[in-house]
Amino acid sequence: MQNLPLVSVICLCYNHEKFVVEALNSVLNQSYQNVELIIADDCSNDDSKKVIVHWLKDHPTIQFISSKTNLGNTKTFNKALQFAKGEYVIDLAADDFLLNDCIEKQVNAFLNSNKKNLAAVYGNAEVISENNNHIRYYYEVDAEKKALKKPASGDIYLAMLSQSSMICSVSSMMKREVLEQLNGYDEDLAYEDLDFWIRASRNYNFEFVDSILVQKREVSNSLGSQFYKKFNSRTRKINHSSYLVIKKAIALNKTKEENKALMKRLHFEMEKALRTIDVWLFIKYIPLELKLRF
Repeated sequence: MQNLPLVSVICLCYNHEKFVVEALNSVLNQSYQNVELIIADDCSNDDSKKVIVHWLKDHPTIQFISSKTNLGNTKTFNKALQFAKGEYVIDLAADDFLLNDCIEKQVNAFLNSNKKNLAAVYGNAEVISENNNHIRYYYEVDAEKKALKKPASGDIYLAMLSQSSMICSVSSMMKREVLEQLNGYDEDLAYEDLDFWIRASRNYNFEFVDSILVQKREVSNSLGSQFYKKFNSRTRKINHSSYLVIKKAIALNKTKEENKALMKRLHFEMEKALRTIDVWLFIKYIPLELKLRF
């Protein structure tokens, strides 16, 4: 195991007191043992920090970063990334859970892939409730729990632009070198994954691992539940971030085919702006559409 690459797991916690111990233990219980765990609490206002400090009494060598103010996911991750020494990095939310062979399968995918220039590998996830009940699988599966429709591998740039394929970010492992070359997550955004996938897939390949690697918890205030709320400040911030991601993607595009693919996502976001009665955001999309068309 000493010859195998080190993996850094950055566990981000914000108000996850009920779940954080389970998430941390899932990292320690991996079949793959060459792992460093970095815990970052983003100034939780529940008892998360207290729970983590108590857990650390039995694990005193594990790094713990505690923010004095709420920085948000992107800034907190970048802060923790500075301490990471692993060749590969996992961004683990403290309400999610790594299955015990998750890291082993991800590292094997990196080491044995026939695709050159890999930025990330990712797999399937079981979506569970706050009470650990099964809800669904991120990618629908057959009787052998293999994905019925394989998401994109290799050059996935067009797929990311058009939303024709999605990445289960919870189940992903990223190459630290790529994260550093791209300066980590964009700290101006309210969420990180789409922007990183687009920027990374511009010049790097991705690999899908057809296994259920993680349990992804769906809670009442999760990101996905915020997209369509009307007159909601968090919704506006999230949807404005999508606007910034599209604006950045236009600058990355090189062909008409890429512009056409991005147009599909732009129209999806424009519809979202209308449904949330965010008129100003809808108006801001119009020049972007004209730029993509002409």
